[in-house]
Amino acid sequence: MTSAISRAAARLTALLPTRADLADMRHDPRRDLLAGLTVAIVALPLALGFGVSSGLGAEAGLATAVVAGALAAVFGGSNLQVSGPTGAMTVVLVPIVGEYGPAGVLTVGLMAGVMLVALAALRAGKYMSYVPAPVVEGFTLGIACVIGLQQVPNALGVPAPEGDRVLVVTWRAVEEFVRHPNWTAAGFAVSVAVVMLLGARWRPTVPFSILAVIAATAVAQVAGLDAARPIGDLPSGLPAPSFGFLDAGSLGTLLAPAVAVAALAALESLLSASVADGMTVGQKHDPDRELFGQGLANIAAPLFGGVPATGAIARTAVNVRTGAGSRLAALTHAAILAVTVFAAAPLVSKIPLAALAGVLLATAVRMIEVGSLRAMAKATRSDALILALTAAATLALDLVYAVIIGLVVAGALALRAVAKQVRFDQVPLDRGDHSDEEHALLAEHIVAYRIDGPLFFAAAHRFLLELTEVADVRVVILRMSRVSTMDATGALVLKDAVEKLRRRGILVLASGIRAGQRQVLDSVGALEPLRHDGRDYATTPEAIRAARDHLEWAGVLPADAAGQKQKGVPNPATPPEIRAEAAR
Repeated sequence: MTSAISRAAARLTALLPTRADLADMRHDPRRDLLAGLTVAIVALPLALGFGVSSGLGAEAGLATAVVAGALAAVFGGSNLQVSGPTGAMTVVLVPIVGEYGPAGVLTVGLMAGVMLVALAALRAGKYMSYVPAPVVEGFTLGIACVIGLQQVPNALGVPAPEGDRVLVVTWRAVEEFVRHPNWTAAGFAVSVAVVMLLGARWRPTVPFSILAVIAATAVAQVAGLDAARPIGDLPSGLPAPSFGFLDAGSLGTLLAPAVAVAALAALESLLSASVADGMTVGQKHDPDRELFGQGLANIAAPLFGGVPATGAIARTAVNVRTGAGSRLAALTHAAILAVTVFAAAPLVSKIPLAALAGVLLATAVRMIEVGSLRAMAKATRSDALILALTAAATLALDLVYAVIIGLVVAGALALRAVAKQVRFDQVPLDRGDHSDEEHALLAEHIVAYRIDGPLFFAAAHRFLLELTEVADVRVVILRMSRVSTMDATGALVLKDAVEKLRRRGILVLASGIRAGQRQVLDSVGALEPLRHDGRDYATTPEAIRAARDHLEWAGVLPADAAGQKQKGVPNPATPPEIRAEAAR
């Protein structure tokens, strides 16, 4: 009991901040403060835009960026990660808002946070690295498309049509725009997006997003453009934390959406942290601590009206490129956004929705890495198929189903590739000390097969088909020393093959069965006829000698030179089971 408590305490301690984190923050605070300021400027329009897109409003996006951004910076597993509302999470939240309302989204975020903490305690972080690259690229492409399509109503200045499918909503918005065009809103959205995209090519370090939004807001106010709808009133500060949204009776209903949100938060956060590691030298995130930090962030954010948060790849990349070296940069970003909420809420409330839509349209375009997509599509046909299916499923269904479909297809194709590597080859008999004539007789009546690779469910039936089509011989020797792994299906198929050959009067001997495979064979009864009938041998030469004895007793081979072996005359060296088989 005491040791279990000690292990639990040690595991919890490993998830908490360390003195090294504080020491890193003292190393070069000026550089981290500057990086945090830059990230906050980039994050402000994104937080507002993703809050609006989620359906909970701009204030929810700001609350998430402040609360979740600060907690994830302190407790997360990466020194460089910046967290907050993201486009990928917005894609998942929109249908949840439509079905369960804002209170349902807050409850889902809280439940997802608890799940992330549990995953951290179970040390599940390392398993997220097993998601194949084509699945990641595919859902990133799909997310970018969905984010762009979600902005169409605000970009065109039309009320958001009803519907839970982004393609349907987009089509209805375009139809409404054709009937009642709002060229002012469309002009703002296109102008902001173009300024961001061209500006990023011209001066990558300049935050053109905030500059474009400020310019659009100024033009809308000075010109009195009523067609450019603003965000609307924002509270001057964060609300007091509250559990008022929580309905215990709805927890069971919201379990499935919470699992989806937790899975996405874990996947995107760990992916973003890995990207940050790759952009630096000497930085390496702790995946379990990252899950723990994101869990705490998602538990706290709903209490202040915030949406579920994840690590944000775009903001994390800006943080790294501007020279951040510790968690102080991400903390500074959250603090600056908090000051913005308190001091500049009246100004922020005047930003046109179309301008924010332009920011997110440009963000969606920049999420698409054409080079990576082209390389993945050219790698193999399987990778191209997985990428295309995942992206299409993201558009047509939702992100969680898309990832599941991508993983299932990737797993099936991987199994197919592994199954193709299994070889079932006929090999010549070892000559040993046999004469030419005797060796020829042995080769005529004995056939040896070598199984090379994994004998498992995906390849076992092909093995059965090939083995049972063996020509008319007396003995089959299965050389199994190169079988890398075996499952229950493989063992059952092997048992079935032995029984079918035996019914044809063919003796089956096995050699080189590994210790780990004996347990599998024994569990399904496949080892029983081999072990108790004396047909399981450590080496192939032993199996060949037993096969020779069988042929002698069957009268196929002549007596030896000394005349000591004749048909029906016992040989003390021959196992009794072989003699019994020959007598039958």
